[in-house]
Amino acid sequence: MIMAEAEPAIPARRPAPAPVHGWLVIDKPTGVTSTKVVTRVRRLTGAAKAGHAGTLDPLATGVLPIALGEATKTVPFVVDGSKSYRFTIRWGEQRDTDDAEGRVIATSAHRPDPAEITAALAQFTGEIMQVPPTYSAIKIAGRRAYELARNEQDVTLAARPVRIDRMALIEATDADHALLELDCGKGSYVRALARDLARALGTVGHLAALCRTRVGPFTLADSISLAQIEALDDSAALADRLLPVACGLSGIASLPVNADQAARLKHGQMVPLVRAPVDEAGNRLVGTAVLCAVFAGRPAALVRLEAGEIRPTRVFNL
Repeated sequence: MIMAEAEPAIPARRPAPAPVHGWLVIDKPTGVTSTKVVTRVRRLTGAAKAGHAGTLDPLATGVLPIALGEATKTVPFVVDGSKSYRFTIRWGEQRDTDDAEGRVIATSAHRPDPAEITAALAQFTGEIMQVPPTYSAIKIAGRRAYELARNEQDVTLAARPVRIDRMALIEATDADHALLELDCGKGSYVRALARDLARALGTVGHLAALCRTRVGPFTLADSISLAQIEALDDSAALADRLLPVACGLSGIASLPVNADQAARLKHGQMVPLVRAPVDEAGNRLVGTAVLCAVFAGRPAALVRLEAGEIRPTRVFNL
């Protein structure tokens, strides 16, 4: 009697992982680039898309907000937000990179005292003109400034306006070093501030250490280390550390919409206004450039108010 061979069992299909949308605030370690941190976080979380809100140099540590999935659509708003830093200046040595990675190109025996440092900070507060570091990512005729500098080509960068909201001396840790705190706007180079403050004090100096403590709404208190991310063993644990997509829109006024309006906006359709729009607190919205249309506590779309209509500019697939 010939027995029919049993057909091989078909393995059960694994359920597709749930989409990951939201923000993870990484406390970036020293010695690794921001891009590598993003790549690592994306691999560990399985997110379809990932991006960061503001590069930190390899030597810097601290707040690196990483947007996952639909949160990547809010990155520009976080990048445009203000930032805070804690940093150390090393007096007496100027370096070609304006930080500890570069080679020494000038020295000075003068060391400013705490009173001198505090008095000089006033000229670096408010709207100031700043020449970016030679070793920066600014493009000159299509090439990065740091590429030209590494090839020993002349690099001339124009001064540009930056906003410094606060700079304060925390302590002079010793004669050669001072620890400061800074709140500033987009585009400010802390390395350039260290360089220029030293010059204003009749010496030379460079940035010896840098920790970013805040980017927009995200702070070190929100952060998690790469080691902690690697230790998360399931999606529920990840969800506990994931901040909502809407966190990236903390500076954007919200416009409540109903289910039908949210559906229309998500399909790229305009919604006519039947009355003056108000925010979630009931305040009338007038002349706002960008709003976040919200339904059931979730962002539905970024919109503009034009010609009596709500017009979507970016929709969220949440």
